[in-house]
Amino acid sequence: MRWHKRLLAAGAVAVVALTSACGGGKVRGAEDSPQAGTSQSAADATFTYVPNLDVVTDWDPASSYSNEIIAMENVYESLTRYNPQTKKAEPRLATSWTSSPDGKEWTFTLRPGVQFHTGKPLDAAAAKASIERTIKVGQGAAYIWGAVDTIEAKDATTLVIKLKYPTALDLVASAGYASYIYDTTAATGDLGKWFNEGHDAGSGPYTIDSWQKGQETELTLKKFDGYWGGWSGQHYSKIAFRVTPELTTAWQLLQRGEVSFVQRLNSQLFQQASGTANVQTSQTPSFQNLLALFNTESGPLKDVRLRQAIQKSIDYDGLVAALKGAGVQASGLVPDGLLGFTPGQAPKQDLPGAEALLKEAGYGPGGKPLDLTLTYAQGDSDQEVLVTLLTSALDKLNVKLTAKPLQWTTQWDQGKSKDTAKRQDIFVMYWYPDYADAYSWFVNVFRSADPISFNLSYMKNDAIDKEIDSLPELTAIDKPGAEKAYADLQSKIIGEQAAVAVPYVQNYQRAFAKSVQGYADNPAYPNVVFVYDLKPGA
Repeated sequence: MRWHKRLLAAGAVAVVALTSACGGGKVRGAEDSPQAGTSQSAADATFTYVPNLDVVTDWDPASSYSNEIIAMENVYESLTRYNPQTKKAEPRLATSWTSSPDGKEWTFTLRPGVQFHTGKPLDAAAAKASIERTIKVGQGAAYIWGAVDTIEAKDATTLVIKLKYPTALDLVASAGYASYIYDTTAATGDLGKWFNEGHDAGSGPYTIDSWQKGQETELTLKKFDGYWGGWSGQHYSKIAFRVTPELTTAWQLLQRGEVSFVQRLNSQLFQQASGTANVQTSQTPSFQNLLALFNTESGPLKDVRLRQAIQKSIDYDGLVAALKGAGVQASGLVPDGLLGFTPGQAPKQDLPGAEALLKEAGYGPGGKPLDLTLTYAQGDSDQEVLVTLLTSALDKLNVKLTAKPLQWTTQWDQGKSKDTAKRQDIFVMYWYPDYADAYSWFVNVFRSADPISFNLSYMKNDAIDKEIDSLPELTAIDKPGAEKAYADLQSKIIGEQAAVAVPYVQNYQRAFAKSVQGYADNPAYPNVVFVYDLKPGA
């Protein structure tokens, strides 16, 4: 399935990145890591990024769909990049582009003089071959190119892409996955195998220096001298990815000036970081939200009244308060900042309403006891808060919630089980888009699917499917129409169908060294630091 790589990012990364620190962590191998927070000359400045999980699962830019995005976005480039301030795509490998009035033909003018790390030129023919290979491989997020009919390299710097239906291709081309342009001639044999031996064929500012799977400093990137952007001024010349599962250990490393950037701290450590002299913090709204998907196909929640009762039982305000800035209230399925966001739809807890629905279905206080199962990410302290609050609320309504914390692959396999009796009643997971567009939530999570992949509410509705299928074209040629369609779909999916509850939208809380200058989060590229754009300070 084209989505299986993505899940590791949406689930496992979030699981470990949000894990609470408990007790003091031991600083491992500190003597082996660059002194990232201390003064370094521009020639040898190293940016040390601290993830909580192994970095690389797939080096192939066609199929990569997981944690390695934090490295890939520094090694590879796309035609465009999303700008969260303007909410538009901006030039990257393409300096400009135009589209036909019907939105079905796009012409990209490529940046001249760009060179791959292999030494070969990045021209329109190379870009064409790259996109065509990604489509052919058909894994990861290759679906983003689903509208493509033909690709023509008109000359060295002109790429013409004709579509089967109108699509905002400039936005598609900015995706965090499957949009990379790479040298398809880099290896004489199996290119995928060559990539996964630790080679790259990108055009970005950094190239692979060393990769040691399972080591604490798993990956080191070094500057590519031939980068089209040049190296005048101050830039980091290396990037090291130092895997540190314990948040307290990561925090110690940052305090000691041994690392540059910690992806996530728990609320207590984040507050401490905010008052630490040699540390900076940032809190930025994200495009990532938490979903509680209800089993609409089998089990007790097949009854829509019970699904609506669970929606009303969630203490949304209490949950956000407990997260202490790490989450904000959701308003519908689509986070603020994306086309399709519907303000004024923030849900509220309504226990009397939940009780009335339960009683109508024969349950609730004085009625039959109701037993429900819920699965969530093992070790995710934020999801644990949801589980605790919901279990307590339901207990008062004569509903017993059995919640199981599971590793992602176990949770997902159970959710996809062909034996419906083995599936959970409520499936909790994070979701974020592959590019800055809301379509991803609808086509992957709520469109009918057989076999099951991410439609873990198991909803099947032909009318909703048809409306979902209209979204790409509407987004390209009729934005008011797309806004209306998104609002209508959210009303149907959350309201009428009660297939999901959205407990909160995540805020990114970062901590990084005072010496790092120019950092800004881009929610379209979750957890990515574009290191070339930073300036190392004293």
